[in-house]
Amino acid sequence: MSLREEQIHVMFLPYMAPGHMMPMVDMARLFAANGVRVTIVTTKMNAIRFKNSIDKDFRSGRNISLEILSFPSLQAGLPQGCENLSSTTTPEMTIKLFHGIGLLEPQIKIVFQQHRPDCIISDYLFPWTVDVAAELGIPRIAFSGSSFFNLCVANSIECNRPHDLIKSETESFIVPGLPDQVKLTKSQLPDIVKSKTEFSDLFDKLKEAERKSFGVLMNSFYELEPAYADHFTKVTGIKAWHLGPVSLFNRDDDDKVQRGDNTNVCERSCLNWLDSKKPNSVLYACFGSLTRFTKDQTVEIANALENSGFPFAWVVGKIVKCKNNEEDEEECWLPGGFEDRLKESGKGIVIKGWAPQVLILEHASIGGFLTHCGWNSILEGLCAGVPLVTWPIFAEQFYNEKLVTQVLKFGVPIGNEIWKVWANEESPLIRRNNIERVVRLVMGDGDKAMQMRKRARQLQERAKIAVEEGGSSYNNLKSVIEDIRVYKRATEKVKEIEGNHLIELEKPQQEVTAP
Repeated sequence: MSLREEQIHVMFLPYMAPGHMMPMVDMARLFAANGVRVTIVTTKMNAIRFKNSIDKDFRSGRNISLEILSFPSLQAGLPQGCENLSSTTTPEMTIKLFHGIGLLEPQIKIVFQQHRPDCIISDYLFPWTVDVAAELGIPRIAFSGSSFFNLCVANSIECNRPHDLIKSETESFIVPGLPDQVKLTKSQLPDIVKSKTEFSDLFDKLKEAERKSFGVLMNSFYELEPAYADHFTKVTGIKAWHLGPVSLFNRDDDDKVQRGDNTNVCERSCLNWLDSKKPNSVLYACFGSLTRFTKDQTVEIANALENSGFPFAWVVGKIVKCKNNEEDEEECWLPGGFEDRLKESGKGIVIKGWAPQVLILEHASIGGFLTHCGWNSILEGLCAGVPLVTWPIFAEQFYNEKLVTQVLKFGVPIGNEIWKVWANEESPLIRRNNIERVVRLVMGDGDKAMQMRKRARQLQERAKIAVEEGGSSYNNLKSVIEDIRVYKRATEKVKEIEGNHLIELEKPQQEVTAP
């Protein structure tokens, strides 16, 4: 059988949010780099975010392409170009975007039926793809953009419901049945865990689709959380392949700059500023593309960073819109005069919107990372070998924080205890004095800081080994590709046997004459 005949075709369907899309695109590129024909299905505005990298891969001889969908902006009640969760500015827009993504289902089904790939790898937020794959007689693999630890904590809480026995929102409890003693409070749990919500039916479908899938792809590596990788497969019976950290696939600066979205910061000016700082002296602060703070909280962060005594690079996201009067609405970014003072003092730089995070974190001057605990950010900080200041907001971020602070122990919590999708004026403030204290603890030269820095660098080395030839993630990538190939061969063999059987049944019976 020739190489061309042997090549398998895998279609990737990422969800329209940066934290989901970036690692899935990295995975798709990894598959293509290993001889797989790859098609990424997305919409026009989302494709712009990574098209340059895909074009470069194609020019280098890899069989990778894009299938562009038309996003139903008008039907969803959204402005043209709003095709990603990072583009929404209000809770109402977010709900409309969810609706718009749902409206894409018929288009996507047609694309799968036309291409008839050998495997569908879709974000777990597209549970219906498991049924499409079954109709086509191919495997569906779910992409989970989180850690094994998160999946294990979530499964334990769902099965045991330890929080039902807790009356106070602030009282801590131990998550049962885990390899480590993990403590949470009721206030840190997602709304959907504590009570039925409008998304409860969706999450039931997600879990059912995960169980029916061929397996799960994880952006993690075995040496990071071995006990939880083993615990997950043992407890759930779901097959999983760990391929991460996939951000390490971006080896040149162009890939690191272009990964995710367009940035309004000059890459060279940012790096020049970092070059002017001492090694391990700069705090990098970024809360992801979906976090929205109030103006008051943004002011507290600004003052804390300015007063901490350490230089900083702060990626400032959009905040909750503030109304000056009924007719005038504007987005407030920073306190008045703040940026001017930074320019004069040279204490810090501000990046509004998207930042080339991997490139910045890898710079020798970065000594700590103030993060919202999104899984991609945790891995990228770990791969840079820097300790973390953890400030979870929503999603699985509080679970991720416990992995960093209670299990891996290379970070310190800022102290946010309230799970909340969208900030509002009633959201409790994390005061500047507390932010300063934790930043100084992580960035200083005390014993705790030195221990965390040493731990982060150990994990950094293990991550690099995992993705190199012979490493655990490298071997898992080869394994999942071979598993898809074996599935294809088995399916073709069954079809061949069934076809031969039908031919035999349809053959005309010869008359038997007496001698």
